[in-house]
Amino acid sequence: MSAIDRYTCEDVLRRLDDYLDRQLSPREMELARQHIEICAACAREYGFSAGTLGTIKMKLRRIDVAPDLVDRISLVISEAHARDEGIAS
Repeated sequence: MSAIDRYTCEDVLRRLDDYLDRQLSPREMELARQHIEICAACAREYGFSAGTLGTIKMKLRRIDVAPDLVDRISLVISEAHARDEGIAS
């Protein structure tokens, strides 16, 4: 089986959230970037999603959060990560 040398729109849209979060492998990031550069429809979807994500992040930075809430969220995330690591092992 040969290595994938390009992504389709379906490939990009399926991975768009992970692409925006930089959670793909370097090769996947490159394939997605290349497709977005040449596909107007995927570029629009990327632009919309990136803009929405940026707006949400900006607004979240303005919210004051109780320190104990941050601690509780961090604990839940750590526990979930530990569970995921246990599954992957």
